[in-house]
Amino acid sequence: MGMTTEKVAVVTGAGSGLGRLITIALADQGWFVVAAGRRFELLEDTVGQALPEMVLPVRADVADQDSVAALFATVRDRFGRLDLLVNNAGTGAPAGAVDEVSPDGWQSIVATNLTGSFLCAHHAVGLMKAQDPMGGRIINNGSISAHAPRPRSVGYTVTKHAITGLTKSISLDGRPYNIACGQIDIGNANTAMTERIAAGAPQADGSVLAEPTFDAKLAADAVVFMAGLPLDANVQFLTITATTMPFIGRG
Repeated sequence: MGMTTEKVAVVTGAGSGLGRLITIALADQGWFVVAAGRRFELLEDTVGQALPEMVLPVRADVADQDSVAALFATVRDRFGRLDLLVNNAGTGAPAGAVDEVSPDGWQSIVATNLTGSFLCAHHAVGLMKAQDPMGGRIINNGSISAHAPRPRSVGYTVTKHAITGLTKSISLDGRPYNIACGQIDIGNANTAMTERIAAGAPQADGSVLAEPTFDAKLAADAVVFMAGLPLDANVQFLTITATTMPFIGRG
């Protein structure tokens, strides 16, 4: 078993968007980051934008239990410990209302957003319990869809509501083992995923409006803040949104 004195993190969905920015931000702050994602060429792009010596790209599909087990076996064998898991991988596709999303489409969203987060947390907690010193932190990417849905987003909304339950359960069950768990809920960070929102997004009243976005690096910085707390303190829930996005209020 390898050993390290570095703080070791796993970030899922690290090949693009928020996962890439979170990986870069953590590496900049001295974390050794295992960057996990399905497409290795995108992970290599992430490494190229970070401090390369601080990022290890590992191909992994969070929806595949064998792939997740192999990811955390790599962490255990290479580093001997894990201090942070950022459950960031997620998808909103296929979109649709409850009568529009096929059962296969539903299962695909659940497999990535919910089961993937469970599988990663399952293995992360096992490592955190066994290591010396015991403990660590998990940060789940929830979304403001964990609070309120957008039109025709049943799969994404339901799984993000479920992530809140996962966060609370891990937080409670982790207490005896010095394992903290929190959730970041992000609204309209400026990534490729939100380009269509800036152009025009369906609203609850049936209209389509362009919505404001904010610099996604600020969301990554918020994750770094949560990750940097001592384990006797925890940000249980943090919501960061574009100030004037149509979230608070009637719609």
